[in-house]
Amino acid sequence: MSERAATPRTHRRRPGRRRMATALTAALGLTGAALATGVMLQPAGAATTAIPAWPSATGSQSVSKTIEVSGTYDGGLKRFTGSGDLGDGGQDEGQDPIFKLKDGATIKNVILGTPAADGIHCSGSCTIQNVWWEDVGEDAASFKGTSTSSVYTVYGGGAKKASDKVFQFNGAGKLVVTKFQVADFGKLVRSCGNCSKQYKREIIVNDVDVTAPGKSLVGINTNYGDTAALRSVRVHGDSSKKIKPCVRYTGNSTGAEPKETGSGPDGTYCKYTASDLSYD
Repeated sequence: MSERAATPRTHRRRPGRRRMATALTAALGLTGAALATGVMLQPAGAATTAIPAWPSATGSQSVSKTIEVSGTYDGGLKRFTGSGDLGDGGQDEGQDPIFKLKDGATIKNVILGTPAADGIHCSGSCTIQNVWWEDVGEDAASFKGTSTSSVYTVYGGGAKKASDKVFQFNGAGKLVVTKFQVADFGKLVRSCGNCSKQYKREIIVNDVDVTAPGKSLVGINTNYGDTAALRSVRVHGDSSKKIKPCVRYTGNSTGAEPKETGSGPDGTYCKYTASDLSYD
């Protein structure tokens, strides 16, 4: 006699369905958590996609004093430009930013025009979403949190005309750059090579479009234990591969120029393979 015939009818839920629902809920929860912390990486060799178009500004706003942000700031895709003390357009170190984000703050839907002073500063964990730099000033954004648990997330957006660095990583923790585009730049991300206070820093660059000319994607300090993971990086206009994906340095805390010690994947500090980059 089969098990079906011997078992009386009941209204109990089938265990299989319950297990399926539980598993699906857990999977969704994991995906959401991973996305929030920016640790999900695209599969190596992901198909090349069209570069998103730059947005048009919906209006403009002149900024003469740094805007401090706590919580969420939605710029509505207005163009913000510096004026007064924020308007000299120079590349000097130590400039004030247009926006200063407190720990845990989010800024989104902003266009930074020219001059953009020192862009955006993050005092701790922050999210920079759909922010566009039309002409990078000193740096596009600087990350300055002192906690090793700080997470700085850059999601979407883009930057052009950065003669030096796009993202300056001075603080502690992890920086995740996802679905970003950069063109005509010096370095996409640089772990500070000579800050007076040094930290171990983790960098993830994932699903980004890079358009030449440029010098390097990531610069890290191996003597402080920095790591950089690259995945699904699409490089345009650099068939001779002049842009270095990952450069290793010996950093210091004295202010001296850091020494470059090598470049390319090594499995320990620069974590990527040839298949993680594509060229057209």
